[in-house]
Amino acid sequence: MKTRRLTIKELPPSERPRERALVSGITTLSDAELLAILLRSGTAQETAVQLAEKVLLKVGGLTELPRSSLEELQSVKGLGPAKALTLLAAAELAVRLANRTRYEAVTISSPGDAAGLVMEEMRHKLREHFRVLLLDTKNKVLGIEDISVGSLNSSLVHPREVFRPAIRKACASVILIHNHPSGDPTPSREDVEVTKRLVEAGRLMGIEVLDHLVIGDGRFVSFRERGLIAR
Repeated sequence: MKTRRLTIKELPPSERPRERALVSGITTLSDAELLAILLRSGTAQETAVQLAEKVLLKVGGLTELPRSSLEELQSVKGLGPAKALTLLAAAELAVRLANRTRYEAVTISSPGDAAGLVMEEMRHKLREHFRVLLLDTKNKVLGIEDISVGSLNSSLVHPREVFRPAIRKACASVILIHNHPSGDPTPSREDVEVTKRLVEAGRLMGIEVLDHLVIGDGRFVSFRERGLIAR
C-alpha cells in the first residue's frame, strides 16, 4: 500500500513556504521554496516544493534556470506551459535586475568595463541579441538600447536602427554589443562585415563606433583590441 504524500496545506505552518516567509522573511527560504511560491501548487503526488526540487535537478540548479528552454521545463512531469513560463519570466526578471546597473554612474575606460555591464545577462541568451551602449564625450554611459534579436545580418542591424537612439540622446560615441549563444565569442565573417558598415555609417553621422564586443559564456572579444576597428 502506497503512502500518500502530504500536500503543502497539510504540512505544519512552519514547513509551508508562504507562511515561513511571512513570519521569518523571504530571505530565509531555500531556492526550491522560492520557486514553489511561484508554482503555487504541486501535483496529486507531490507538493510544490517537491516539484520545484525536480525542476532544479532537471536544469542543473538555479543559476542554469535563465538558460533553460520552455520545452526543457515542460519535460518535468507536473510542469505545464503556464508554470514553465512563470519560472522563465521570473528568471529573466532576476537577470535583468542583476545586470541593468545604474548605467549613469559608469564610465567606460576599457572593453572589459563595457563587457562587465552586460556579461551575466547576455551570456545566458539562447538567441543573438544586438545592443548599443550609448556614451557621452567623457565615455560616461547614457544608456543601453536593444536593437534586434536573431542572427546578426545587415537586414536586422540597419544603421538607422542602431544610430537612432544615439542621435536622440546626442551621444558622442557608441559601443556595439552582441552575444553568441554557442558561448564562443569568436567573430564571424558576418559580424565583421556588419561592423564595417556601421563604423562607416557612424563616421558619416559624426558618431564614433568605439568598439564592438562579442559576448560568449564568460568570455568576450573586442574588435578594437583585435584591430578589426581602426584607431
